[in-house]
Amino acid sequence: MAGSEAAWQAANAGVPVVIHEMRPKVETFAHRTGNLGEMVCSNSFRSDDHEQNAVGLLHWEMRQAGGLIMEMAAKHRLPAGGALAVDRDPFAESVTAALKAHHNVSVSYEEITELPDDGHWIIATGPLTSGAMAEAIQEETGAEALAFFDAIAPIVYFDSINMDVCWMQSRYDKGDTEDERTAYLNCPMTKAQYEAFIDALLSAEKTEFKEGETAGYFDGCLPIEVMAERGRETLRFGPMKPIGLTNAHDPQNKPYAVVQLRRDNALGTLFNIVGFQTKMKYGAQKAVFKTIPGLENAEFARLGGIHRNTFLNSPTLLDSEMRLRSRPNVRFAGQITGVEGYVESAAMGLLAGRMTVAEMTGQTLPVVPDTTAMGALVTHITGGADAKTFQPMNVNFGLFPPLDGVRGGRRGRKERYKAYTDRAKADWLAWLGHQSQDAA
Repeated sequence: MAGSEAAWQAANAGVPVVIHEMRPKVETFAHRTGNLGEMVCSNSFRSDDHEQNAVGLLHWEMRQAGGLIMEMAAKHRLPAGGALAVDRDPFAESVTAALKAHHNVSVSYEEITELPDDGHWIIATGPLTSGAMAEAIQEETGAEALAFFDAIAPIVYFDSINMDVCWMQSRYDKGDTEDERTAYLNCPMTKAQYEAFIDALLSAEKTEFKEGETAGYFDGCLPIEVMAERGRETLRFGPMKPIGLTNAHDPQNKPYAVVQLRRDNALGTLFNIVGFQTKMKYGAQKAVFKTIPGLENAEFARLGGIHRNTFLNSPTLLDSEMRLRSRPNVRFAGQITGVEGYVESAAMGLLAGRMTVAEMTGQTLPVVPDTTAMGALVTHITGGADAKTFQPMNVNFGLFPPLDGVRGGRRGRKERYKAYTDRAKADWLAWLGHQSQDAA
């Protein structure tokens, strides 16, 4: 995501770009193709609400900057209530095609194993950085790269789901169209079924980590077993919460818990189980997930899994323009910098591309306002966060400077969030305007 967006921004500014992509020659645990912008953990860019949600605001800022990722997401959008979900394979194919068709872009399929000594480079290897590159970064920085474990959720074939038990409905019927209001498939559970599911989950055989692997998890992608271990009711107040849903087959009886599946492709033939990242072994996954009402005969297009992600201690290692302090010709972008999520990763690629172009062409790039979603993120990773406790972070309003000098003040949450986004939009458009004047 980050590399694709960085290349697009630089190429559109008139700078020749070479994208170095190791896939498919060098594979990763999670990727299946050599396409640029391939999605592996989810097909969702989360909320698209640019007035009340920080990630929705980030969508808006990227669109204003001519972002490729947002353009292709709109082209391959799937109904998902208030979220921005995409048909992942056509999305990645379109990102790849757009970049390959650009007259300033060429793609070289080989692995880069060392940090380059000269030229202008953006390292956007993502969370699944190859072993050789990870070693090169570690050797350069003199510090062991931080790491955490990330998990992916399983995907189910729609025609194997029992629709006499399940029903289609987005939570609180969110969405402007009928397709959006029915973008989610729901599997209801009674209390007894939920308790049996938790028992099966806790006793299932799990993937064991190798000796010496002691990294933690990113809270936004906790395996369901880890959540269940925190308390038997944790899942019922998390991804399995029943609120905002009415069982179409039995409207009078409120489910005790609900498992939601979200449409994963435009054809509606694939659905991913929302929030069901897991470290269970494959056989255990099939056995446990088939205890979910409506999934008794489920067939899986992909089972869940877990992998080790790497990221830099960016507040220590990167300067304010995401350059490696010890080697300023190298910038980092994306999830390896310590942002979490597809949108955040692509956003840091967008900034890295623009910052590199400004440096190459002798422009003076204004500091990205920390009142914007872009600025709040880049400020956080390059010095706003405490280096001693630095962990991957999604964009959120807690990263933004206080309104009127007081965090929150007396405003209600809805009014406060709208004030954040109004301020951000004005400041982002002003920043983009300065860039356009400098380029001219």
